[in-house]
Amino acid sequence: MAKKKNAGNYMDFVPVRNPAFASHVAEDGIVTVSVEWQGFYHRIAQRFFHRPRVSDIKLDTYGSFIWQAIDGEKTVFALSQELEAHFGSMEKALSRLIKFLEIMHDNRLISWKGEVRK
Repeated sequence: MAKKKNAGNYMDFVPVRNPAFASHVAEDGIVTVSVEWQGFYHRIAQRFFHRPRVSDIKLDTYGSFIWQAIDGEKTVFALSQELEAHFGSMEKALSRLIKFLEIMHDNRLISWKGEVRK
């Protein structure tokens, strides 16, 4: 089954963090997002294959900056402007931002404001 394309201008989308995932910021500014694995198959993997119940995903400098900038009000365009202002020498800032947000969206760490997910 193919993915559905989002209708509308991507730059107008507003990312919103999923409150189900806890995150904390280290002293160096790096964000770690904790993902708790739940469900039948995850419990089997935890018991028999010694998989962790909670995985900590450590974001890089750019990802940490964006994660902290997501407030549920700023559009993708506004985030791209902040990213370029903070990391002026960054190559392909917009394409990297969009790819990062797509990965976060696919893994349900963020959603788009007004989006209805199953």
